[in-house]
Amino acid sequence: MGTPTIKLILTDIDGTILPFGESVVPERTRAAFHAAMDAGIHIGPASGRDISHVAPAFGGDDACVATALATNGMQVFLDGELICEKYIEHWGLEELQRVAAGQEGCGLIVFNEEGVPLLIEGKREILAKSFPVYAATAVDGVLPETPVVKANIFVDGDWDETARMLDIFEREIPGLDFNLPVQGFLNVIPKGWSKASGIDVLCEALSIGIDEVVVFGDSGNDLEMLEHVPHSAAVASGTEQARAAATHIIGACNDGAVADAIFALAAGTWPFER
Repeated sequence: MGTPTIKLILTDIDGTILPFGESVVPERTRAAFHAAMDAGIHIGPASGRDISHVAPAFGGDDACVATALATNGMQVFLDGELICEKYIEHWGLEELQRVAAGQEGCGLIVFNEEGVPLLIEGKREILAKSFPVYAATAVDGVLPETPVVKANIFVDGDWDETARMLDIFEREIPGLDFNLPVQGFLNVIPKGWSKASGIDVLCEALSIGIDEVVVFGDSGNDLEMLEHVPHSAAVASGTEQARAAATHIIGACNDGAVADAIFALAAGTWPFER
């Protein structure tokens, strides 16, 4: 069996190529992205962040984010062009606010058209525990009247408490989907959409098959992507669920395991056990 031909590489950011507590993807990982691009492979992040918070994670290296899935696949970019965008409708925003307001230690942020997080419910200091970047840039606001691309629930609690809150929102708002990317934080997504949906959009635009894609992830918002793509890998430092969903398990985020794998793919070698 020969080495598979790979034409698209996508990777989660936080906890996969960006160690927790750091703000910029390591230089070596960015170099790996460029090696893949030089080899004719489309490569980019597949993140829960909106696009305005994706580029800063790469130190302003726009080439690394020209092709990207942002906001859990709700924003799909190819060669710098937005080719697909999904929204959370106003009724869903109202429901999110209603449920968040009724739960102690719970809050809601939504993002305006400029990518600025609006603090709708809850305390900034609680948001800072799970996503300090958003807490630092959030402004107090009211619920927008128009649909938005990105909304998040934040929770004052550990993984178990976050999972309990996930269950509450799934039960109270069955018309939306939710996932758990990091402790104390929930993503909100239109029903039936995920990073996997965004990958299908990119595959169609590039006229490639799903077997020509490699993806990397570490957490709850990567599960659909890891299950959907045959050549998927979870970092060893990822959650048990992510490791179970992936076809392959590689080294830890902090050890630069994804960069190692990308360099190998760029060189035409296969970085995973067969």
